[in-house]
Amino acid sequence: MGVVAVRIFSGIQPTGQKHLGNYTSAVSQYVAGQDRGEAIYCIVDLLATTTYRPASPGRLRAQLYDVAATLLAAGLDPERCVLFRQSDVPEHTELSWILSSVTAISDLNGMHKSKGKSTDDRKSATIGQFIYPMLVAADALAYRADEVLGGSDQLHHVELMGTAVERFNSRYGDTLVAPEVCFPSAGAEIMDLRSPGRKMSTTGDSELGTIHILDGPDEIAEKIRGAVTDPDCEVERGAGCPGVANLVEIMSAVRGVDADQVTSEFKGQDHPAFKEAVAEAVTARLAPLRERFHAIRDDEQRLEDVLVDGAGRARAIAGQTLAEVREAVGLSGARAR
Repeated sequence: MGVVAVRIFSGIQPTGQKHLGNYTSAVSQYVAGQDRGEAIYCIVDLLATTTYRPASPGRLRAQLYDVAATLLAAGLDPERCVLFRQSDVPEHTELSWILSSVTAISDLNGMHKSKGKSTDDRKSATIGQFIYPMLVAADALAYRADEVLGGSDQLHHVELMGTAVERFNSRYGDTLVAPEVCFPSAGAEIMDLRSPGRKMSTTGDSELGTIHILDGPDEIAEKIRGAVTDPDCEVERGAGCPGVANLVEIMSAVRGVDADQVTSEFKGQDHPAFKEAVAEAVTARLAPLRERFHAIRDDEQRLEDVLVDGAGRARAIAGQTLAEVREAVGLSGARAR
């Protein structure tokens, strides 16, 4: 890829149907990242095993292919980015173990508390569910990424990476580099259409509150028409107007314009008219992706080839980092592998 100004990393879960919030906060950033620097994207199947309960042995693999096809349909180009499967790059798990040796239990406790986990939740968690932040940290640190892309929920992970880097480097010498988190200008946090006080999610109580990336025009229109709005609010942003504000954020993200431009354009319009405009904008943005998805998804051999090739390129970078980490720690076999 030649000399680049910035190295960009992000990981995406292979579980559940990807929704509009995933698209605006992550996927669209991935595509744009290809033009800004060296883009490295990981489908985190190992991380998924901490919560995933497959209906059949092949289900996780099938969903991984779904996500890979979605990313390619959205515009990722394997010639312009590195796209790979986490479990194909063992440097991630090796580095996560080494990082765990310099990370305090209190750091992980604090992180789980910040995510609203109760003491009982933390006590009943599996070891993987408790220490998974170390794997998330290793994912980015293995590549000495300058930026980590994602929504606001990634901020705590990046802060933990910074703590781990500081402690590792203070003990073993300057070896690792802490990244910064990069948020999208719009769409970093899309809320549930029916419950705008919580983020859009594939695990929400109401399917009607979530727009999936592969939803058709009729499904999108139905869900947006049924979105909760605020009777006394104009088309505006504000703490007292969460439903309308969410639709403004959606329109801003899918059009790629400032939210103030949206509120100015639709000022004075009633909510049904604004909802129709939002539905049209979302449909127009997602339709090309949906149309490309099925042809890409049907060719599993091509998907596998892309992931395997990406893993080889990823290991060339991560292997060098791990060689230096092993050398710094004093482990045997310190070499680029």
